Amino acid sequence: MKKQAVLSLSGGMDSSTVLLRLLADGYEVTALSFDYGQKHKVELERAQALVDYLNNNGQNVKYGTIKLDGLAPMLNSALVEGGDEVPEGHYEQENMKETVVPNRNKIFSSIIQAVALSIANEKNTKVHIAMGIHAGDHAIYPDCRQEFRDADYAAFTEGNWDAERVSYVTPYLTGDKYDILVDGTTCCDRLGLQFDIVYKNTNTSYKPININGTWYSDYKSASSVERVEAFLKLGRPDPVLYADESGVVTWDVVQKHVENVLTEA
Repeated sequence: MKKQAVLSLSGGMDSSTVLLRLLADGYEVTALSFDYGQKHKVELERAQALVDYLNNNGQNVKYGTIKLDGLAPMLNSALVEGGDEVPEGHYEQENMKETVVPNRNKIFSSIIQAVALSIANEKNTKVHIAMGIHAGDHAIYPDCRQEFRDADYAAFTEGNWDAERVSYVTPYLTGDKYDILVDGTTCCDRLGLQFDIVYKNTNTSYKPININGTWYSDYKSASSVERVEAFLKLGRPDPVLYADESGVVTWDVVQKHVENVLTEA
């Protein structure tokens, strides 16, 4: 039997790269996405597109979306429908805390734990829970820190029989988005996948822009700035297309803006 893993797949580049890492390491993966009323719902479309690409290219990923969108009207966050405007700038700025969704990772974690333990009991095997949290998230999102993961796992083991069959894999916990992309390059090569197709089928933008039915990433919100910074460090253009209030923009425009933001940070 293959090793088993359950992954929280947001549709962003972090969790998408974890999916590649799991496949490269020989796991059978069950990936779950969550519709919680996020403004950037295009990430769910990208997650499905990525899974389709992987399954059409020799991989086997089980995938489903959990509907939690009824929560949106009751959540106070700039990321959900009806919330305040998503702030722009760099993650080090204080106003980026407006993008925190209360208890988001705990909500997701509880569901993923339930699925992982069910697989463990059904197949009488150990199961890993995989998440794409990384060091760049630690300052703004406390539910991405190791302290939270440890406390959450302790509660899980206290509340369930046989919970010791389930453990966590967080391969990028001490890395940043650049480290994630470097590993993504390695995984694509190992799996025979096209890097640009994989990452074109991801979304990191918290303020995506729809132009004539096509979704483009913004390049001014903190999540996008962090992603672009990683691609600049990697030395290759992001395959995702970008736009602003004036329309579709070139990679040169995106690069110049982010370099200015990083200089001022």
